Amino acid sequence: MIPMSLAQVAAVTGGKLSETADPEAVVTGDVEFDSRKAGPGGLFLAIPGAKADGHEFAAKAHAQGVVATIATRPIDTPAVYVDDAVAALTLLAKHVASVAKARIIGVTGSNGKTSTKDLIGQLCARLGPTVATEANFNNELGHPYTVCRTAPDTEYLVLELAARGLGHITQLCEIAPPTIGAVLNVGISHLDGFGSIETTAEAKSELPRFIGAGGTVLLNGDDPRVAAMAAKTDADTYLFGLGEDAAIRAADVDPGDGRHAFTLVTPAGEARVRLNLWGAHHVHNALAAAGVLWRLGAAPEEIAAGLAESGRLSERRMDVFTRPDGTVVIDDSYNANPASMGSAVRTLGLLPTGGRRIAVLGLMADLEEQSEACHRRLGEQAREAGIDEIIAVGDGTLPIVEGAAGNDREHSIDGADGVTATHVPDQAAAIALLENRLRPGDAVLVKGSRYRTWDVADHLRAKEETDQ
Repeated sequence: MIPMSLAQVAAVTGGKLSETADPEAVVTGDVEFDSRKAGPGGLFLAIPGAKADGHEFAAKAHAQGVVATIATRPIDTPAVYVDDAVAALTLLAKHVASVAKARIIGVTGSNGKTSTKDLIGQLCARLGPTVATEANFNNELGHPYTVCRTAPDTEYLVLELAARGLGHITQLCEIAPPTIGAVLNVGISHLDGFGSIETTAEAKSELPRFIGAGGTVLLNGDDPRVAAMAAKTDADTYLFGLGEDAAIRAADVDPGDGRHAFTLVTPAGEARVRLNLWGAHHVHNALAAAGVLWRLGAAPEEIAAGLAESGRLSERRMDVFTRPDGTVVIDDSYNANPASMGSAVRTLGLLPTGGRRIAVLGLMADLEEQSEACHRRLGEQAREAGIDEIIAVGDGTLPIVEGAAGNDREHSIDGADGVTATHVPDQAAAIALLENRLRPGDAVLVKGSRYRTWDVADHLRAKEETDQ
């Protein structure tokens, strides 16, 4: 964090120092809400929770060297007392962002945010000290937490911006105002919060609206709803995508084994790229990242080299590994929506294998009245991708089987094009079915929204594995 005295921390957060807190003591470390990570020179954020109260760990954090705890009730160690711990963290983050020298970059979209943020973070780190959102710490707690990790020498702050409704992205932008932003896509996801894809588009447009004149906005030109956001901002706007009108473009795309290659075309020149990430969706993610780096002054050759060397940072996102028996597993079980599910089954279809391709597909959540149609379409996409066997797991996934079969049979089909599709009630049943049917050399995709679909991937993960 940017060094601050406890007196400054109290002033910024509107808090009050405890009698044991030294106003002149300087915070030089990070703010942590997990006491296991709290360390010398830092601040501990005591958050009351449903399962545990952070105040109970303040003494432990103090013993580990924190300067003080931001607390909402009396504790025995040095403290800054506030009314609301998360609100105090937000105020602290606003101050850090206002005094830091870092260029702030924001990324949003219905899917691909985390992977693109990871790419941009890795590319920026080649230019100078960089802080990027860890995992998917992209909400009202994770966002200010990330901003507070900014140090005096940080040159780039890369932030993933999530929303569950209108106004959320604007609120995050107000904490750390980005001067460069990328909008990846507008898709069918979280309709329980947005209500419609039109509302989703309006929410995502808050990023380019916020940046405005003097900033840079990169928009997916292949997504009409995103491209239309150019009319909603006064920022310098550039399209990325596959179309000829895109300033940042992928030409001569080669899907390869699922790790795509393409010619990166930019206003500054061209360079050939081979991604080290699995899935066609990463082409657009890479283009968004390339656009950011181009605006930061990187040459096409630098960007291409960085993309080739960048890898997967966040867990359960297209994590491809090989078991000792030769079975290849794609663990993409972190989450799912129609766009990412479609991309994942197409990637499985491209994966080289001497055996069968098996897709274990869980529920895509929060699709409301579109759920049945989206799951049915997923079954069709899996069949079209050449998947040999589909295992649909849990409530709400039977339409996947129906889509794969092209009919309404209820539990299991041996359909056209040689595809077999089966519906099972839960993860345990999916694991049992795999145990009976899996053969060495097969390739397996595991993907779904929450509901512990990852239990299947964990079962498949052997003690010894070799990264692809």
